[in-house]
Amino acid sequence: MARAVPDRFPFLATAPAPPPAPARGRNPPLAEMLRLVGAATVDPGAGDEGGSAANRLSLPLPGGDNVGGAIGRTIQFRLEFTDLKYSVRAQRRARPGGGGAGGAGVRLPLQNQFDRVTAEPDAHAARTRVLLDGITGEARDGEILAVMGASGSGKSTLIDALANRISRDSLKGAVTLNGEALTGNIIKSISAYVMQDDLLFPMLTVNETLSFAAEFRLPRALSPTKKRARVQALIDQLGLRAAANTIIGDEGHRGVSGGERRRVSIGTDIIHDPILLFLDEPTSGLDSTSAFMVVKVLRRIAESGSIVITSIHQPSQRILGLIDRLILLSGGRTVFSGRPSSLPAYFADFGYPVPDDENRAEFALDLIREFESSPTGTKPLVDFHRTWQRVHVAIHDPADAPWDPTLTLKEAISASISRGKLVSGSNVAGEAASMHTYANPFWVEMKVLTKRSAINTRRMPELFLIRLGAVVVTGAILATVFYRLDQSPKGAQERLGFFAFAMSTMFYTCADALPVFLQERYVFLRETAYGAYRRASYVLSNAIVSFPPLVVLSLAFAFTTFFAVGLTGGVSGFAFYTLATLASFWAGSGFVTFLSGVIPHVMIGYTVVVAILAYFLLFSGFFINRDRIPHYWIWFHYLSLVKYPFEGVLQNEFGHGGECFVRGTQMFDNSPLAALPDAVKARVLASISSALGVKIGPNTCVMTGRNVLREAAVTQLGKWECLLVTAAWGFLFRLLFYFSLVLGSKNKRR
Repeated sequence: MARAVPDRFPFLATAPAPPPAPARGRNPPLAEMLRLVGAATVDPGAGDEGGSAANRLSLPLPGGDNVGGAIGRTIQFRLEFTDLKYSVRAQRRARPGGGGAGGAGVRLPLQNQFDRVTAEPDAHAARTRVLLDGITGEARDGEILAVMGASGSGKSTLIDALANRISRDSLKGAVTLNGEALTGNIIKSISAYVMQDDLLFPMLTVNETLSFAAEFRLPRALSPTKKRARVQALIDQLGLRAAANTIIGDEGHRGVSGGERRRVSIGTDIIHDPILLFLDEPTSGLDSTSAFMVVKVLRRIAESGSIVITSIHQPSQRILGLIDRLILLSGGRTVFSGRPSSLPAYFADFGYPVPDDENRAEFALDLIREFESSPTGTKPLVDFHRTWQRVHVAIHDPADAPWDPTLTLKEAISASISRGKLVSGSNVAGEAASMHTYANPFWVEMKVLTKRSAINTRRMPELFLIRLGAVVVTGAILATVFYRLDQSPKGAQERLGFFAFAMSTMFYTCADALPVFLQERYVFLRETAYGAYRRASYVLSNAIVSFPPLVVLSLAFAFTTFFAVGLTGGVSGFAFYTLATLASFWAGSGFVTFLSGVIPHVMIGYTVVVAILAYFLLFSGFFINRDRIPHYWIWFHYLSLVKYPFEGVLQNEFGHGGECFVRGTQMFDNSPLAALPDAVKARVLASISSALGVKIGPNTCVMTGRNVLREAAVTQLGKWECLLVTAAWGFLFRLLFYFSLVLGSKNKRR
């Protein structure tokens, strides 16, 4: 296939040093522009009218001319990563995979072939797969570092490694910012990670989406006016002014375009003006124009003083011109690292010059694929890159000259905040030491989350109306089937059946809550990964938003069934029946919400919900009394969610003591003696009376409501105790939902 690569490179040794890269003008951060606008409002002579000078002139630093102080120094950040290695335990059977995520256990044919050629021949080679193998590089503020390679080359894995999304126990090597290791809290405060998928609430507008992101991420001391100004400035920076009042949209609702959606996704993560911005293939799925606009946005973000690191797949020539540094990967190894402008010289020195009329990125990827399919793999390119790097460093390229920080990391962050960076949770006065894990207190997070969820839910009323319709239709069917039950043995038995079906229906109709969190799951993971809000705030706001619809559903079901069926108890009985229905909805909603936090698949979740609810109904005490349940299953009886509301409404119906459900000759009902003539029944009653010594006439009450309760083994708890236990189940499941989020929403690979 290919010509042999020379062992020595005299042409590189004699090559003249490339000219220094032209310095790009640094735009001030938007927060700094806002600061100047605020100052100009107080003092008209403090700056340009309209703020246009902020784009052209160097901005004054707080603290006057104190050049010797930390604030007066030039602020510069350098993210350096050295010899990064990461491997996972491979599956024995290959499974189809996609993308560059490099997830554990996913083998691609290309990666299998590469591992066979280049993996280290150790004892674990057959059982482990190397995703990163000695990756080294750097990124500086004001620059875009792009990671490029074919699918499965390790692009997303490298981004995850730099963004602290891989466990430090699994990742070998060092990642430092200004020479200091990044801790979890610091990187959460000064960084943002934009996932490949656009994870947004569909019924919020662009302006609302960014406004809620500002409430979550901007410093708590920033005034609402300045937060709104930041949102409007960001909308202009992202080129979204025309779509500001358009909803995001989804499959059923028309909204913004794909390119605009991608820019909104980026905006939600850069609202706090992060120092480090990581993006996983932000141009994936976009046309060339939309992709170019997205990278132009990243260019402006970098020029505002941020380090932008992104993976990218086959960029156009225009996009390549916006990138400062490029890393080409193949099978987890570096085959090129440097300025994109060096690609023609690099491949020419390797012996494969880039044709003048061909895209440099496409040529590089095609050549890498050709080597990957060769017997030697990409080893020649990897070896050439190491030699080329040594020669390249030896000639002291001024653009890549080593840089030693003059400030510690905390000092640099403090100075950056003072110059206008809106680091999440920081004190706007510029104290990095006062950075908090979260930008807002607990109650503010709950307020914002509740408001956002309520708006998104209110704009999709069809979901609640369908659920309300299902409850009303079910209630109407029950009301007609069990219409005006009498006080007879059959009436008592039919009441038991009505309550069993009614209470279990409450739980089954809650199954539609299963997809609610599953649809928001990845939005939640993205927002909590970098400390937008607490998980406890999300759980409580979720409960608050879901409760009012449950009240409406409970009242609708109670009014539909209570009076039509002819239940007893009057106003107090109706009130308790409504509360029991509400408690059942509350417990069922909590149970389904908890399962949605444990099971991330809708169909599996529905299967599990239906099966468990069926078991709850089986052991509720309706089909078989408690004293008849085998001892090895009795524990399930007490775990049954249907048991407690079922027993509660039974006591509400039968516990008054004044109603009689079996009188005299009615005791023969539901038996072969029911067909006897009334005269014969009367003589049998007389014989029984003489035998027992108790007079039993045709109208003598034989069984009261309390006797019915004893027959049904409903004697352990009172009705209010059953109500409290049912409500407690709802709170318990929401507590378990919280723990499922804590344990199951880890964003780090192992």
